[in-house]
Amino acid sequence: MGLTFSSLWSRLFSKRETKVLILGLDNAGKSTILYRITMGSVVASAPTVGSNHEIYDYKGVKFGLIDIGGQTSLRSSWSQYFQGTEAIILVIDSSDSARLGMVKSELMKLVSDEQLKTSLLLVLANKQDLPISQGRLSPAQVSEALGLTDLREREWQIMGCSALTGLGLFEGMDWLVGKLESR
Repeated sequence: MGLTFSSLWSRLFSKRETKVLILGLDNAGKSTILYRITMGSVVASAPTVGSNHEIYDYKGVKFGLIDIGGQTSLRSSWSQYFQGTEAIILVIDSSDSARLGMVKSELMKLVSDEQLKTSLLLVLANKQDLPISQGRLSPAQVSEALGLTDLREREWQIMGCSALTGLGLFEGMDWLVGKLESR
């Protein structure tokens, strides 16, 4: 009886973890965003080799945030993390227009993967705190370069953000929460 009651209690009141992958090319700001969201501050970090995993409760949703290294040699391992993923946060370095073609190629692989078919897509156009004179693109320009409007079978959103200041990060999290709650 006690075991049955505790099992029922845990099913009713424990939150299940919502798996979210934080992906993007190297130096886009993925780890900085992870720690800005979960710790509220910028944490000095080295390039991620492998992954970083943090649990974060936000507005009633228990997120399992997994930041995976974006170096060329690590991108082929991203698919090992896809099963059970409910959302992808794709982090873009808005000041690195030279690599947007590479980002688009990786994005097309993500959206065509069967395991990610129903995953939400939040694109964070990071480094919006940099001046336009340094080549920073607006979120609309990033969206156009990635062809986001062509993604008709996917729920997606793009937001400008700054991992360093936190600008736009929680607006992105709010979008995820809203979409996840409406499912």
